[in-house]
Amino acid sequence: MSSTAEQMRAWRGPALLTFGFRPFFFGAAVWAVLIMALWVPMLSGALTVPTAFDPVSWHAHEFLFGYLSAVVAGFLLTAVPNWTGRLPIVGWPLGGLAALWVAGRVAVGLSLLLPPLVVAVVDLAMPVALGLMIAREIVVGKNWRNLLVLGMLAVFTLANALFHWEAATGSYAAQGYGLRLGLGAGVMMIAVIGGRIVPSFTRNWLVKRGDGQLPTPPMQKLDKGALLLLLAALLIWVAFPDHSVAGLALLLAGIAHTVRLARWAGHRTGPEPLVAVLHVAYALVPLGALAIAAETLRPDLFGAAAAQHIWMAGAIGLMTMAVMTRATLGHTGQPLTAGIGTIGIYVAVIVAVLARVSAGVWPSEADRLHLLAGLGWITGFGAFVMIYGPLLLRLPPDKQRRG
Repeated sequence: MSSTAEQMRAWRGPALLTFGFRPFFFGAAVWAVLIMALWVPMLSGALTVPTAFDPVSWHAHEFLFGYLSAVVAGFLLTAVPNWTGRLPIVGWPLGGLAALWVAGRVAVGLSLLLPPLVVAVVDLAMPVALGLMIAREIVVGKNWRNLLVLGMLAVFTLANALFHWEAATGSYAAQGYGLRLGLGAGVMMIAVIGGRIVPSFTRNWLVKRGDGQLPTPPMQKLDKGALLLLLAALLIWVAFPDHSVAGLALLLAGIAHTVRLARWAGHRTGPEPLVAVLHVAYALVPLGALAIAAETLRPDLFGAAAAQHIWMAGAIGLMTMAVMTRATLGHTGQPLTAGIGTIGIYVAVIVAVLARVSAGVWPSEADRLHLLAGLGWITGFGAFVMIYGPLLLRLPPDKQRRG
């Protein structure tokens, strides 16, 4: 059996298709910029997109199920070979999967011109195909531990289908069950996968520095209890978002994950932003839970949308950016350290999150803050495309094809 490097050298097509993270991280970042560049004029009424979704629902769908699905695909196609010991998917099968994702974005954007069932089928094709590919790798590799990740992907895909159904039947999908279920699945992915990588990467960095006390190893009893509590809270919130029980459950989950995060020595990672940003991103999971709990228990405190964006733009946006920058550096042979450009990317995304949440706190300044949030988001993801795009589009020198 050939090695991964041999497969990459044997492939005669675009370098973009030599590893799963390349097309999907690049596509996700480009799409994140385009979504926001379109959304800002749509919000003011200066632009109309021929989608059957209302503007807010389109914006929410394309970030959650468009952008995030690409990052998840890139991450899983890169991580699963490490988990299973099997070779990665490369070449035209990878290109076909990426093409399905692009087709989904086009179908949703032009859905006013297409039957709702056709739009849903085209949009769901990529995550369904991805799930089948990942299931095959896990089963053949007997990597049963990661069936949980496959289960979360299945729930995320089901949520997308539910979103399409709600939009097609005239419901306001941006506040529907599909969006909450998809957001809940995304938050659980961060809690489960982030709960493995954040303490592990922190430990590796601290060991290299020879720096004192190390983080608590992942998946101890407290971690498992916090995850079960979060799962229960999310299920209640998805079903009964305005009920006080949901608020209380999210409050408990937020406290539990704050304690969990505190055990990972994040306060000592300041000298390396590539590691520190993982802790900041994970902190937005409990912070979002606490904010939504507060808004549920005391409505109109700062608006449900603002509270929800701590998870949407914050936990998901910043954690995916942290993972994309680190994985791209690591898999292209670059030093695992954040340069000034990467730090600028993180700052821009954090500014976007703060501005978007602040818009709910100060409604009189909402228009300016929405604009600042949009500019911060475009700056951060645009900088990723410019800085990391060349790394994603080209092979590193030691893996260049010869002959």
